[in-house]
Amino acid sequence: MPAQAAARQAQKERTHEALLTAALDLSRRYGFAQISLRQVTGHAGVVPTAFYRHFDSMEQLGLVLVEQSFATLRRMIRDAQRDPHVFDNIIDASAAILVDAVKQNRAHFDFVARERVGGSPAVRRAIQHELDLFVSELAIVLARLPHIETWSSEDVQMVARLFVRNMVSHAEEVVDMPDGRPDLEEQIRDGARREMRVIVIGFRDWRSAAHR
Repeated sequence: MPAQAAARQAQKERTHEALLTAALDLSRRYGFAQISLRQVTGHAGVVPTAFYRHFDSMEQLGLVLVEQSFATLRRMIRDAQRDPHVFDNIIDASAAILVDAVKQNRAHFDFVARERVGGSPAVRRAIQHELDLFVSELAIVLARLPHIETWSSEDVQMVARLFVRNMVSHAEEVVDMPDGRPDLEEQIRDGARREMRVIVIGFRDWRSAAHR
């Protein structure tokens, strides 16, 4: 019985991933809001009734894709924060982490880039919620940097949002980058580094609301 239960669980996990992969593939072609449950199950090679063993609706499937899309990036950022060398070189590290995360999970970031402006309302709200969480987590890190540790929380959040907007823009460039172009990859990394440095230049002279 334990072996049979393990086999059933393994099959369930394979079906779950097949549905998510099928949705990613189809949404790249047509947009998530335009695909149907039957298209997803057909692409995954399962019967439509099997869908409801994994998701309540297409909307829930979309929300899971959003969660998956940000989970890897968040994990990589958190791991990097534990490395003192990375913290000392936060700009270069952030640019490298961003490019690597998008390359390793291009299908997910392609989904986010497309659906954050053209997706269903529920998916758009979920993406914005994840971006807001990312801003809040980044603000905690930035608050430890020189010249910013005495800023008001509102101003720290403002800078974090500038960084996240920069990262979103460059993530979308990586998504659109053709394979086998290390020159373009380096251009994107360099562009992200330079723009983040421009933001940091203003740290020293900015008068935070906490000191006005």
